[in-house]
Amino acid sequence: MKSLSFTALILVLCLLAGGPALADPAPPFKELPGRWVGQGRLGLQGGKVEIVKCRATYFTSDDGSELKQNVRCASQSGKIEVKSLITHSEGELSGTWNELVYNLGGELRGNVTPRGFRISVQGSGLAANMEVAVAQSRQIVEIQFFDSTLIGLSLVLQRG
Repeated sequence: MKSLSFTALILVLCLLAGGPALADPAPPFKELPGRWVGQGRLGLQGGKVEIVKCRATYFTSDDGSELKQNVRCASQSGKIEVKSLITHSEGELSGTWNELVYNLGGELRGNVTPRGFRISVQGSGLAANMEVAVAQSRQIVEIQFFDSTLIGLSLVLQRG
């Protein structure tokens, strides 16, 4: 199901596209509030590649340990809208996500790395690993999908 696969891809992307990892113990979400925009390439089985455009808005708690995300993405295959809540504690990340167009949801777990985040996303028939690298005002997201018509996603977001 092409639209469900696209949704799964973007869900993973959106959930993990947030946040710089810092060398010191400061919360990794502290610098994220605001709007981020970007685009990337989505690889599908059979060799097809689509351009994906995304817009993410981040809100953090006062202490920077919680991140709320609102993400919208679109490609030739469809559109999605994801809301998520991610919590950081002692280098570990955990959270939940909900996709509003297709009524899907699940959990994520991961950790903060020297370059950003390493995250595993599960739920509603979706399984994926994600690496997020943050440098200055850019986020580079790489996603590998499992048991899906999606193969991978590469995305660059910039503060917008």
